[in-house]
Amino acid sequence: MKKIGITNLKEFHIGNAQNKEAGTGCTVIICEEGAVAGVDIRGGSPGTRETDALSSDNLRQSIHAVMLAGGSAFGLDAAGGAMKFLEERGIGREVAVTKVPIVCGAILFDLKCGDYRIRPDQQMGYEACKNAYLENPREGNFGAGTGATIGKAKGEVFAMKGGLGMACFQAGELQVGAIMAVNCVGDIYDPSVNRLIAGTLSKDKKSLADSEKLILGSYENKVDFFSGNTIIGAVITNAVLTKPQANKLASVSHNGIARVVRPAHTIFDGDAIFTMASGKVEANIDAVAILAVRAVEQAIINAVKKADTAYGFLTYQDLLGEIPLIVHS
Repeated sequence: MKKIGITNLKEFHIGNAQNKEAGTGCTVIICEEGAVAGVDIRGGSPGTRETDALSSDNLRQSIHAVMLAGGSAFGLDAAGGAMKFLEERGIGREVAVTKVPIVCGAILFDLKCGDYRIRPDQQMGYEACKNAYLENPREGNFGAGTGATIGKAKGEVFAMKGGLGMACFQAGELQVGAIMAVNCVGDIYDPSVNRLIAGTLSKDKKSLADSEKLILGSYENKVDFFSGNTIIGAVITNAVLTKPQANKLASVSHNGIARVVRPAHTIFDGDAIFTMASGKVEANIDAVAILAVRAVEQAIINAVKKADTAYGFLTYQDLLGEIPLIVHS
């Protein structure tokens, strides 16, 4: 197994568009030939599009894009821009009079980060699609990660900046990558150093408070003070998968979230992972899953490490080498 750039997955095109002043954006993943797809939603507050079509019981066998966006439920409009872009290029399901692109999507809540009146819309979604063919995708404060924040167990005052992260691994000819927008309630744990590296800040904003301890310490509090969180993403691969296998891969891929987010999949998160398989390489589903979990895990860590200070939120880079990061056994 080796790390590779996510653009090595040639059947996929990834593009970002964002409004830095407004603190929001969107990220699209396009597969022109169509990808066998699945989805698994673990968080208790999801916002999604076209997920029912991905059920193994339903007819739809492939999709053409996944749109990840900020803007809360308003951001689902960005998928319309992808529909327009793909139809103009003759990409989609043939229905005689035109081709209908199948675009799935998920959103995260970033309305409080910048200007809530500006959200990802069809124009921004269309721009992300254009950028998918013009430039390599960037991480951190880009795309769906532009207004993402993490560590909100004590409210926004003690939260830190999240972002967009990517990672890709290869074993033989098999390639598996992940694109993750990180906007979670919890803290981020890095297994390589066995400690929390970002999340809810302590009162002095020079150390981490440990979100799990904070939540346990106020277990009687039922108020939704975590409102507006989520990790959304997509796992992409060149493997040959059936639709049930794609859905299983989406389910197993959530192990990557569970490994590095503490706590993960809270009732106030809308955690959702899509899978897209281009069907070029025969592979054991468990081998695909191992690489997928690694990719999700590393993409989340990359999102936090590559985020820039913005909108009043500190970053991993701001506190690097300064905070006594909490070690978890």
